[in-house]
Amino acid sequence: MKNSKEYAKKIQTLYRSLSHKHSKVQEATRDEVVDCIIFAIISAELNEKAAESAMTRFADHFVDWNDLRVSRVEEIVDILGKETPATKDIALTLAKVLRAIFDAYHKVNIEALKKIGKRPARQALEKIEGLSRFAVDYCMLVALRGHAIPLTSKMLDYLRNHELVDPDADEQQIAGFLVKQIPAKNGYHFYALLRQASEKSKITKKRKVKTTVKKTTKTRKRIAKKAKK
Repeated sequence: MKNSKEYAKKIQTLYRSLSHKHSKVQEATRDEVVDCIIFAIISAELNEKAAESAMTRFADHFVDWNDLRVSRVEEIVDILGKETPATKDIALTLAKVLRAIFDAYHKVNIEALKKIGKRPARQALEKIEGLSRFAVDYCMLVALRGHAIPLTSKMLDYLRNHELVDPDADEQQIAGFLVKQIPAKNGYHFYALLRQASEKSKITKKRKVKTTVKKTTKTRKRIAKKAKK
């Protein structure tokens, strides 16, 4: 990444700042690989709270993940809630990924990846059709206890908008850069803090836009009054 030394300092400053503001982060409790895959697919589109709720509804509705695999896309969308582009994408991706896992392993269970080493496990995950880099990194971090920093689209936008990374760097370059800056033991902590910040940042932007619109409207009214006089 260009200007890596400059951005490395910014990332360290960001981590210290976020750690100071939000010192407590609840560690992820999911440790089965397929559980992590499903959660990652959902939380790539929805915030973590909504993803957790969806996982609970899935567990109540489906007998097991194989039952989810053979379900219709419409049924999955219905459990996720209102049909939107996001819930439709989640349902389609779940169907594709779970089908790919079953075709490759003849079951919807890939706990065997925990026994083959981090690099081969990552390579196996990357071969699963439909599995995004975010989902691969999330599984490596949470289920396989590897060194990875998963990045949602909002997290990438946050890093770019706050000039914390090279604006021309892609997801792979940014993720690789962050792994070099954040020790493995702090990987989940940094991921959780950055994700929280990225999701709150969007709310702040919306509020600013609304305020600007109100101010612009008031200004126009003043000008109109002066023109009449």
